[in-house]
Amino acid sequence: MHSSDVVVVGAGILGLAVARELLARRPDVGVTVLEREDRVGAHQTGHNSGVVHAGIYYAPGSLKARLCVEGARELYDFCERHDVPVERCGKVIVATTAAELPGLDELERRGRRNGVPGLRRLDGADLRELEPHAEGVAALHSPATGIVDFPGVARALAAEIGAAGGTIALAREVLDVAAGSREVVLRTPAGELVARHAVFCAGAWSDRLAVAAGAEPDPRIVPFRGAYLRLRRDRRHLVRGLIYPVPDPALPFLGVHLTRHIDGDVLVGPTALMAGARDAYRLGRVRPADIRATLAWPGTWRMARRFWRTGVSETAYAASRRAFVRAAQRYVPDLRPEDVLPGPSGVRAQALGRDGTLVDDFVISHTERALHVRNAPSPAATSSLAIARLIADRAEEAFGVDAPVSVPLR
Repeated sequence: MHSSDVVVVGAGILGLAVARELLARRPDVGVTVLEREDRVGAHQTGHNSGVVHAGIYYAPGSLKARLCVEGARELYDFCERHDVPVERCGKVIVATTAAELPGLDELERRGRRNGVPGLRRLDGADLRELEPHAEGVAALHSPATGIVDFPGVARALAAEIGAAGGTIALAREVLDVAAGSREVVLRTPAGELVARHAVFCAGAWSDRLAVAAGAEPDPRIVPFRGAYLRLRRDRRHLVRGLIYPVPDPALPFLGVHLTRHIDGDVLVGPTALMAGARDAYRLGRVRPADIRATLAWPGTWRMARRFWRTGVSETAYAASRRAFVRAAQRYVPDLRPEDVLPGPSGVRAQALGRDGTLVDDFVISHTERALHVRNAPSPAATSSLAIARLIADRAEEAFGVDAPVSVPLR
């Protein structure tokens, strides 16, 4: 039996940012981070496109809108202080037809309302000056959008936690949670850990741990696997920065896009298909418990009825490289199927409501002695430092985490 004042479950970029924020506010509070894998940033942090989003897409007034703009600014500063590779390469969102102009107008309205810096409208000629191989009738340019080494950010956060006296325990999967009126008991393969308070930043496993701690089952995490293609080295010149389409406003996905990565790769994608496991980085990985959880959730079937056409399109992209490339050719016509190679993949931990709603905003709830991050998809990595501040504020309000320790742990 071990004890800690506060336990943070999950050593992705968000869990690490929360632990760092708690230690910065109260250095005398014991903070322990539990991580199921043998390294930090093993899941969504290490399997995403590496984009620092500027805050264009999100509904004004939402948590995503506010925290993305704040978080991006703080993330750039953090990377510069810690020598983490980062680059403000800029992004263009391209309308390929007149029918997409109202969607582009709405994105421009949102971006300006959200305070996105440097946002400007482009015509076709302006677009080609920035991205010579892109074509469209109009575009939005966001010079504040960038690329970063998110695993490097996670490692830098972990180093700060260690320097501040916090503990990161790797290979410590939380198997069960027992929440009482005075403490939270977390069972791991190495034994039990008792804490006064817990903050769950568990990504794909957040719903299971929330329910174990006494929370409602709604929303349920449904994993979506996103696969990328990679441009051949001699075709990387087709993309200078980041090239995105105008997305479907009904979906929390941004469509097939082209993104320059911090290591020099240029990725095309991703797809968005429901996955057979919450860690389905390989297409063939299937976990029966994860499939049962997805299929048993009423929201899954309601979502499928609403978006079946999208599912058919995504299946086509996953099955055919030619169809996948064709989606990107709409705004980069010079791209050819022979220009691409297989690329990396990731899994998005998407919260899905019982009514079939794909939850779009960040969702943070609490039970008696714990806070739960129930939905933190993109731009959570970009926003992580700002989200951590919000979580620490809520912990102080809900639990008095900033109060002097007075209740003995057993």
